[in-house]
Amino acid sequence: MSSHCGADRINIDVTMVNATFTKWLSLFLFCLICLAAALNAKEIDETTGLTIAEGWETVRNNCLACHSAKLITQNHGSRNTWAAMIIWMQETQGLWEIDAKTHDTILTYLSTHYGPKEHARRALLDKRLMPKNPYTKILQPQVAKPEKK
Repeated sequence: MSSHCGADRINIDVTMVNATFTKWLSLFLFCLICLAAALNAKEIDETTGLTIAEGWETVRNNCLACHSAKLITQNHGSRNTWAAMIIWMQETQGLWEIDAKTHDTILTYLSTHYGPKEHARRALLDKRLMPKNPYTKILQPQVAKPEKK
């Protein structure tokens, strides 16, 4: 009879246990990443390319009456940036007056789903830091000179 209490019968291969654990851990982490990606996935309207979320139909109905959705999806900005674009469109492009509720809905949607990008182009340089543009000059009205006889 052996006095080892059966310790020699339990021959665990530590390398095999570690490899199995590593495989299961990798599979678990992969599934976790896939789940996180699925939860963060945005539903996109196939026709316009806009993110489907609260306010998207208001944006579609107002903004796409004049221009392509690409002008929205390719641009990003803060609420103030989008507000300035709307003002510019009203002042120069003939955009109609928008009631306060619709205006707020549009700005909330745009700034939420097309807000500033963190890892995009840098902000514009301050004008004081820019070199003088050698190609600009103040244009003077041209007055026709009378011909000499």
